[in-house]
Amino acid sequence: MILVKAKRDELLGPLSAVSGIIERRHTLPILSNVLIEKSGDTLSFLATDIEIQIVARSSLEQTGDPKGVTVGARKLVEILRSLPEGEVTLAMQDKRLQVKSGRSRFSLQTLPAEDFPRLSRPAGEVSRFSMPQKILRKLLALVQYAMAQQDIRYYLNGLLLVVEEKQLKLVATDGHRLAYCSIALEAELSRQEVIVPRKTILELSKLLMDTDEPVNIEISATQAAFTFGSIELVSKLVDGKFPDYTRVIPKDHKNTATIDRELLRQSLSRAAILSNEKFRGVRWVLADGMLKIVSSNAEQEEANEELEVKYTGVALDIGFNVTYLLDVLNNVAGGEIEVSFGDAASSALIHFPAEKDFKYVVMPMRI
Repeated sequence: MILVKAKRDELLGPLSAVSGIIERRHTLPILSNVLIEKSGDTLSFLATDIEIQIVARSSLEQTGDPKGVTVGARKLVEILRSLPEGEVTLAMQDKRLQVKSGRSRFSLQTLPAEDFPRLSRPAGEVSRFSMPQKILRKLLALVQYAMAQQDIRYYLNGLLLVVEEKQLKLVATDGHRLAYCSIALEAELSRQEVIVPRKTILELSKLLMDTDEPVNIEISATQAAFTFGSIELVSKLVDGKFPDYTRVIPKDHKNTATIDRELLRQSLSRAAILSNEKFRGVRWVLADGMLKIVSSNAEQEEANEELEVKYTGVALDIGFNVTYLLDVLNNVAGGEIEVSFGDAASSALIHFPAEKDFKYVVMPMRI
């Protein structure tokens, strides 16, 4: 019984789009599978890890049997990638999925489509808005590196989305640094504040394209959904209270240095080589028109870098984690950056004149 006949890339494209969220080890074997369903001339691939669900669709001229089936996602991806370009047939035979292309034949185990878990869409109030894919992709790139990875404060392992009137704000923090950006929206929406899991944000960043085509966003109390192109990504939200980011962003730092971004990035990269491998600390010594960057390690090796900067504030000696500084310099474009300081015990505020709605706060460290 033929499920579908199609060009290899018509199957591989949507299958690759959904398979990224599938974990290698699962307590439920069916979660290692992808659900393949045929409806009219549309073939859909659905994957889930219970927290996130991605559906990708492909329009096909060939029509096959509408019955659905689930099959091991990674094996099917690897098989399709290894096949030459050309027509591929997927067919059901004796509860197995037969993959045929040229003289190649593969027989894969399946599990019933009716046993495949799906995320149900929530009832209640939903905020809806849209923007070009490339805009959301850029916003995520500006802040996502500041998310915590496996913090016991689980609400930090994600990204805060705040919808307020005609504005969308994105905030990420791991407790040591914070990245914030915002954008104006056309629609006026009631205030909503949700935390989208880290895995969802990383997957979304991979799938969004650098295009003006829209991404439609729906946010409810328990879910966020992103629909763009042939893809629909639905994610549960992190249940927790995000820190008050407005209290973290300094508002009255008066000592500001203006620094060439690329020269600073290169200097920090060199200084990082001899920084302590565990603490990754570098010292910034600021005086009139000059920034000195110093790092050292347990072997008493030392690196010194000097940069001419625009600075007329008080003399300052302050330590930072060099990784946190390089993260922002590698992810945010701009010719110059402005770094504002209080004292050696206060967090620094980094701002890019080219990105007016972006702020980055980094805590100092003792060195």
